Amino acid sequence: MAMKNLSFLAVLSLLALTLPLAIASDPSPLQDFCVGVNTPSDGVFVNGKFCKDPKLVTVDDFFMAGLQNARPVANVVGSNVTAVNVNNLPGLNTLGISLVRIDYGVNGQNPPHTHPRATEILYVGLGKLLVGFVTSNGDGNRLFTKTLNEGDVFLFPEGLIHFQFNVGRFPAVAFAALSSQNPGVVTIANSVFGSNPAIDPNVLARAFQLDPKVIMDLQAKF
Repeated sequence: MAMKNLSFLAVLSLLALTLPLAIASDPSPLQDFCVGVNTPSDGVFVNGKFCKDPKLVTVDDFFMAGLQNARPVANVVGSNVTAVNVNNLPGLNTLGISLVRIDYGVNGQNPPHTHPRATEILYVGLGKLLVGFVTSNGDGNRLFTKTLNEGDVFLFPEGLIHFQFNVGRFPAVAFAALSSQNPGVVTIANSVFGSNPAIDPNVLARAFQLDPKVIMDLQAKF
């Protein structure tokens, strides 16, 4: 009996030692890629930002003003996204969160895009927005969409294509929190038709079932 108890305790001890290894994972990337180098002298980036000496940190490292001000929306999509992330609020480094203000003109939109490194939760502060996201191929590319009014909140899961469109008669404003200090953004039309260098029109023509000339006309717009 004592031997059985000892064996049971040994198994439990082994599980306790190996479980942290089994559930551990690499940290999520905070930029598009981070190519390895053999010597630190050849490196210029880390996964995130280098940390400031804590003795040199000031209150201004955690502060940013001006987000109450409306931004101009005189552009082709009729919106303006003001980001508050680790690049302009350094205290966010390693904390896994950021914020944006989005201004929409009448009929303005934040066009279909993804955040490769973040889930987004959107709050409508002014106006009326049609919002939605599309699920992945394995889920059948289902569209989840809803019209939001002032005070409403909507969630966009990490990595999924989503959008917002001002369907009201007046300008709109929304604020969104994202679960990364540097969530990244991939605007679908810009990436597909405005890549540098351009994707071969024949590739896109087959993918979108369009004439290659139509594709070239679209690429010329971006």
